[in-house]
Amino acid sequence: MNKIYNPERSQWKTVLKRPTQSVSEVEDIVSAVFSEIKAGGDTVVSNYTKKFDGVDLQDALVSSKEIEDSIKLISNDLKLAIQQAKNNIEKFHKAQKTEKITVETADGVLCWQEKRPIQKVGLYIPGGTAPLFSTILMLAIPANIAGCKEIVLCTPPNKEGKVHPAILYAANLCGVTKIFKVGGIQAIASMTFGTETIPPVYKIFGPGNQFVTVAKQIATKYGISIDMPAGPSELLVMADDTANAAFVASDLLSQAEHGVDSQVILVSTSKTLIDAVEVEVAKQIQDLPRKEIAFKAIANSKLIFVKDQQTAVDIINEYGPEHYILCVQDEEFFLEQTYNAGSVFIGNYTPESAGDYASGTNHTLPTNGFAKQYSGVNLDSFMKSMTFQKISKKGIREIGRTIELMAEAEGLQAHKNAVTLRLDSLK
Repeated sequence: MNKIYNPERSQWKTVLKRPTQSVSEVEDIVSAVFSEIKAGGDTVVSNYTKKFDGVDLQDALVSSKEIEDSIKLISNDLKLAIQQAKNNIEKFHKAQKTEKITVETADGVLCWQEKRPIQKVGLYIPGGTAPLFSTILMLAIPANIAGCKEIVLCTPPNKEGKVHPAILYAANLCGVTKIFKVGGIQAIASMTFGTETIPPVYKIFGPGNQFVTVAKQIATKYGISIDMPAGPSELLVMADDTANAAFVASDLLSQAEHGVDSQVILVSTSKTLIDAVEVEVAKQIQDLPRKEIAFKAIANSKLIFVKDQQTAVDIINEYGPEHYILCVQDEEFFLEQTYNAGSVFIGNYTPESAGDYASGTNHTLPTNGFAKQYSGVNLDSFMKSMTFQKISKKGIREIGRTIELMAEAEGLQAHKNAVTLRLDSLK
């Protein structure tokens, strides 16, 4: 692990650099796949599935029988765990509902705002080295609460052309309308343009590798909205001498095992803690089934010592972590001054894993520093705010002259006339 002591502010950008490729380095590849799928549809998608996933599929749509079979392949204990997580996630996201806002801005001028669901949404669920069925709960549950009519899910198949049963079980449980065995760039492109079998959507959600992240950004060029640029997982832990070194190490490793391009950082005002965490990481990593992946991710990790709390919070805001664990004596100081983080986990007994699975908060969060300007997925992510207004005769008399004067000043005579005609009719 890389230990860094009191880095100068001028060095922070280099010290905090993420181990990811830039958009420009993969954009040409992604754009080429998009162009092919736009022109060739299902045939091109099938070719890419054969190339990247090593399986030749006759039909990418998951059948009802496959879904039924998946129920039998899941243990009762896992079903109960998924149900408890589902209940907690539903509670938290249902609480995010807001009522219609109505205001009479002037006599006879009634304005209101209502939220309406996005009708068609696409969910991308990575397969790869870990079947992230938990992400289905995080996306399909709020989509259903919002009232989305069409929920399309794409996920890569394995070498046998199958989808992990836990993914199918969770998708069925949470009301996904169609599931397709399509992964990577081709999945995002398919949901962007639509193919003979995969319907186009209005907004795409879900994490993925760097190619999926760039594909989602390319999709926006074609009028598709996305949740956020969510790439490789990352975690920053802020800890002092009150933290438990074994707990901190376990949290760092929980993110490191996601993928070789994951990044974990410890910021601390205690050299003693840093040393203890380093020892614990070396000890705990040996017992992990995914230790080869974790080893590579840990090679990109940083253990950063800073002299005081203010420097610590400044470096945290500069990094803008996806996940942020806070194990310090002075919680209030850090909470009040932290502005850039996807989701915050407070105290020795709040592991990041809780938010990944079952506490109720959403785990689809901005990475790569996008926490500085993006929110994590929430109920509003699946909705649009629409404004309405109704003006009475009294109301148009009340604000009509104001509209006329402003329209005339902007040189928009037709705008003025639309009001003048109405005012004249009331004389």
